[in-house]
Amino acid sequence: MKDGRTHLAHKAEHAIDLETGAIVGATVQGADQGDTTTIQQTLPEAAEQLEAVAAATDHTVKVVEEVVADKGYHSRTTVHDLEMLEIRTYISEPDRGPQSWTDQHTERDAVYANRRRIRGARGKRLLRGRGELLERPCAHLYETGGLRRGHVRGHENVLKRLLIHASAFNLGLWMRRLFGIGTPRALQGAALALSAAISLLWALTFAVCAAGLAYKQANR
Repeated sequence: MKDGRTHLAHKAEHAIDLETGAIVGATVQGADQGDTTTIQQTLPEAAEQLEAVAAATDHTVKVVEEVVADKGYHSRTTVHDLEMLEIRTYISEPDRGPQSWTDQHTERDAVYANRRRIRGARGKRLLRGRGELLERPCAHLYETGGLRRGHVRGHENVLKRLLIHASAFNLGLWMRRLFGIGTPRALQGAALALSAAISLLWALTFAVCAAGLAYKQANR
């Protein structure tokens, strides 16, 4: 693992769309790989999935224009490579102290540009959105979804489990947009509320009918 332990584990990583909160890419890699390494697989996967959705719906392909990430993904090489791909970065920068930029002027410019962006109003808003929308799938997939511990073997099988969980999360978002309810528990609560409302309406109707019948009998 990244901390040096010889523990067999997998690193699940996903990317989301900050406009919709939907998971657009999911990968499973070795747990000994750092974030600056795994992003090289997760970001292309997200771009490929977005292109596939655009092709299936006959819409114009929406390329990845911005990347928002936490400080674990920050490195001068990562920021520079993304800038070379014409992708704006909003990656939180860890406190590393004074750095040497000998023969790395382009990397320095990319890091400084990223620093200016994350300190602006828009950068702070995007980073807050990342914290809200990206951590929500983490709770859905790994905490309540029980994916912290998998009982399957190999990256391929773990990835299948992850994709099933991610698909269920996206399905919940879609159902919430269509019906206002995105989970079976919420549907159960809505069904109980609807049943209570129908019962109350029936009781009121019966009371009104009984009162009307009693009024007619009294006026005969």
